[in-house]
Amino acid sequence: MALNLGVHVHEKATAVSTPAVADVSIPFVVGAAPAHSADAPAKANVPVLCTSWDEAVAQLGFSYDWKRYPLCEFMYSHFQLYGCQPVVFCNVLDSTKAGMKDSGAGDGQTAIPVAEHQAALPFAAIASTIQVSTDASFSTVLELDVDYSILYDEGADACLVELLSSGAHYGEAQLYIKYDAVKPDGVEKTDIVEGLSVIDACMSTVGLVPDLICAPGWSHDSVVAAVMATKAEGVNGLFPAKALIDADTGEDGVRKYDQLLLWKNKNNIVDDSQILCWPMPRLGDYKFHMSTQLAGLMAQVDAGNGGVPCESPSNKNFKMDGLCLEDGTEVSLTFEQTNIIAGYGIVTALNFMSMGWTCRNNYTACYPGSTDVKDQFIPVSRMFGFVASTLIRTFWSKLDKPMNLRLLDNIQDTCNIWLNGLVSQEYLLGARVELRGSENPVTSLLAGIISFHIYLTPPVPAQEIHFTLEFDVDYLTSALNLAA
Repeated sequence: MALNLGVHVHEKATAVSTPAVADVSIPFVVGAAPAHSADAPAKANVPVLCTSWDEAVAQLGFSYDWKRYPLCEFMYSHFQLYGCQPVVFCNVLDSTKAGMKDSGAGDGQTAIPVAEHQAALPFAAIASTIQVSTDASFSTVLELDVDYSILYDEGADACLVELLSSGAHYGEAQLYIKYDAVKPDGVEKTDIVEGLSVIDACMSTVGLVPDLICAPGWSHDSVVAAVMATKAEGVNGLFPAKALIDADTGEDGVRKYDQLLLWKNKNNIVDDSQILCWPMPRLGDYKFHMSTQLAGLMAQVDAGNGGVPCESPSNKNFKMDGLCLEDGTEVSLTFEQTNIIAGYGIVTALNFMSMGWTCRNNYTACYPGSTDVKDQFIPVSRMFGFVASTLIRTFWSKLDKPMNLRLLDNIQDTCNIWLNGLVSQEYLLGARVELRGSENPVTSLLAGIISFHIYLTPPVPAQEIHFTLEFDVDYLTSALNLAA
């Protein structure tokens, strides 16, 4: 037998695991984007992770026509106004799909005038399909990057064919141009529903699991809202999320605040995984869906709390200077009216004295139908989701290991240490984990099932503060030096 002389050191696995803390305030946004105008266009119906404005524009393009391209509204709000990141986008505008492409939109038979060496086409023109000639018969075809270049001007809402001074046709006064164009109006709610299903691919494709689901311009549709709620119940069937929904502000939608409750109930927006908003914030000439700005505000508030969703977005500032409907009609709300709207479980906005425009409402859409504290309050409900997602991420690696005392102690100790940390930072008022015999019958243990019971108390929002004023006569007699 060989000897094993010397000094030997062996390492033992740490008895407590490091928690894999869940990421929060990561929006998954479904809609149309002008990817045909992007420098490095992303494929349609795939998750696109963006951590900056430049990255989003490079992959999705940009236009100020937010009605046709609602993803542009979201990227402007999230990156430019709120300075938050990341965002996962899903562009459903697929120019290869029937109904979303207008083949031969430009037939090349009409002369297009050239001004300052540029010929203007509709913004929807697809650069890769553009053919340029000096005559309608296309006997002379110009060469890209030799005779001309193509650029998109979102401010002018145009695709520009610019003649190059180095080319042979720099002085042309008119051009004949053939092109195909995207049809953003061809996007239907079935396409949005299909795009929402892509959220389950985020974990494997971009390495993140979104916890906010948005579909600006579409979420008011009852079918879309229902699918969003279903996805929010468990992304990948596991991770809780919140669906940010807008009440319809269109011609046939909610025009006055007193129509909100009827609309909410009719469209069945009553789930604790939904947060309902009304009407639209306005900033200068820009109109936003409130769900868009709410996602940015929630991300901003969470970032201020170390990435823990313990605080409500209510009474925090939106980036806005007014409220309006889809057609631009101004909406004016009094303090009492915003109280009524909040009582419906709907997020709105209030211009309160020197505080400016703030978000108003602490409730998810389940209120007032459900008054369970863990469901009705936005921050409490999100904290339960945050803890649940962290537990899944942390202990997934423990699956299929031998069920022994070492495993149970590791799980329980790791949970308690992490929860105690949240308590010490006042993100939770109290929390503990227990392994209870009554919840672990022998039949479950024989089937390889172990159950831990976690008690936790997130702080509820202090949405009412009362003071009692009373006239104290003793101060009067004392001030006048009157003896009792």
